Amino acid sequence: MKQAITPQDYAKYVRIAAISALVGAMSMIAIKLVAWLVTDASAMLASASDSMLDLFASSINLVILRFALAPADEVHRFGHGKAESLAGLLQSAFVMGSAGILIFAGIERILSPVEIKQLAVGIGVTIASLVITFVVVFIQSWVIKKTDSVAIGADSLHYKSDVVLNIGVLLSLVLTQYLAPEVDGVFTLLVGLYLFRGGFTIISTSIRALMDEEIPEQDKQLLDQIINSHSSVLGYHDLRTRRSGPTAFIQFHLEVSGALSLHQAHEIGNQVQAMVQERFANADVIIHLDPR
Repeated sequence: MKQAITPQDYAKYVRIAAISALVGAMSMIAIKLVAWLVTDASAMLASASDSMLDLFASSINLVILRFALAPADEVHRFGHGKAESLAGLLQSAFVMGSAGILIFAGIERILSPVEIKQLAVGIGVTIASLVITFVVVFIQSWVIKKTDSVAIGADSLHYKSDVVLNIGVLLSLVLTQYLAPEVDGVFTLLVGLYLFRGGFTIISTSIRALMDEEIPEQDKQLLDQIINSHSSVLGYHDLRTRRSGPTAFIQFHLEVSGALSLHQAHEIGNQVQAMVQERFANADVIIHLDPR
């Protein structure tokens, strides 16, 4: 959980990440498809397919984040943040579908290898793709540190895998040309398996958010320190937490002296609520006061 950030800033940051990913994916698709047509390397096709997947995922992010960032309304009183997790599930379906296609393409190239043409073109395009990917990942990592966005985190997984992918493409092109033509198919197969594993990770993250998993243990420890730091607090119990998009929902029973007036106890609750919201980004805090 991050330091407090306004919903406006949250929206601004995630849009920056989504748009940068969209531009990066479109650029890489264009140059990789040209390189595939020139070289006839299935590794280049695998890399281009992965970038097409990134483009689709980033496009989905832009659409769904627009909905997820909308404020709460009469129908959705807890906001629309879970749309981010739905975006993650949708992305994972296309990740795993793309992985299946690459696995079959890799097996075919292993059984029927072909010679790589215009090796220099393939290498140059792959290096350019690496540079673009590093820029996109840097922007996404910066945004994730500020927002903890599930959708941007899922999208970032694609681009981080692209770093490994493009390095592998470089090795594949060289080894296919100078060692064995089957290397091209083997690499394509490995990329497919890698993407399949990444898709499973995205599914797991999205499902945890949709199932209202508790906030991380280190955040609970910080919450414990904040609550107990108030001099009038005697303890707390029945803590329940969850997260939906940019909003953390925190509920607990606060124990105070039974000798206090209702006004005094209510004021203590307001003070604790303000302390929690100061440290937890966009927290929706509900406190039930219990006299001890």
